[in-house]
Amino acid sequence: MDSDLELALHLADTADAITLDRFRAADLRVTRKPDRTPVTDADTAAEDAIRRTISTERPGDAVLGEERGGDVPPSGRGWVLDPIDGTKNFSRGMPVWASLIALAVNGEPVVGVASAPALGRRWWAARGEGAWTTDTPGGQPRRIAVSGVTDLGDAYVSTTDIRTFEELGRREHYLRLVDACWESRAFGDFWQHCLVAEGVIDVAVDVLANTWDLAALMPILVEAGGALTDLGGVATPSGGDGITSNGAVHDAALAIIGREKLAP
Repeated sequence: MDSDLELALHLADTADAITLDRFRAADLRVTRKPDRTPVTDADTAAEDAIRRTISTERPGDAVLGEERGGDVPPSGRGWVLDPIDGTKNFSRGMPVWASLIALAVNGEPVVGVASAPALGRRWWAARGEGAWTTDTPGGQPRRIAVSGVTDLGDAYVSTTDIRTFEELGRREHYLRLVDACWESRAFGDFWQHCLVAEGVIDVAVDVLANTWDLAALMPILVEAGGALTDLGGVATPSGGDGITSNGAVHDAALAIIGREKLAP
């Protein structure tokens, strides 16, 4: 196994031990950040623990995390961390949340792990090594691939919260995409993108997304045969928004929901 992937999986184990212990805890501490999004004591504890291990195992690597900040340079190596993606779910006792861990080299995510211990699932990938999932703990890893759907009219589409589109004055654009697809749901956050990677759904859209929301998912999607771009069609986790697909319907979806289509 790629040594960086091995470390990323170890970091996920570290995060799982902390987050799962605090999940549904009666004394869970929840506060709000300036943008009104919640943060719990488990978010900060998990990120701090991951950072400590990185500083020991890869002392020369940069780190960017949702809770503690930082930066990933355009050249060299940097880790991108979201200790709990889906903190709203976590704080309400809903099991759909995950720790997202990525390694970027020269600005490109090459290793990604999404670990969702309350769901009993984990997804991971490293460049050139395929995309994988397992039922944790102790499950047998199995390789995953995107769906073979080629017509947007047969596609299953998901987003996190349609109200985000509404807040940006773009609700009708997403509804046009829904109308063009076979079926829609709101699986949300990391989960919808992992479902695209394993071929369960075909398109997932986030009209607002940070680098740490998408960096770990990019290698998983690419190695599964799919695509992750921003809504301008650029293959990056740092465009401020994101769309994932099986690749075959990507252009058709962007033709409806692409950034130029979203302009007021």
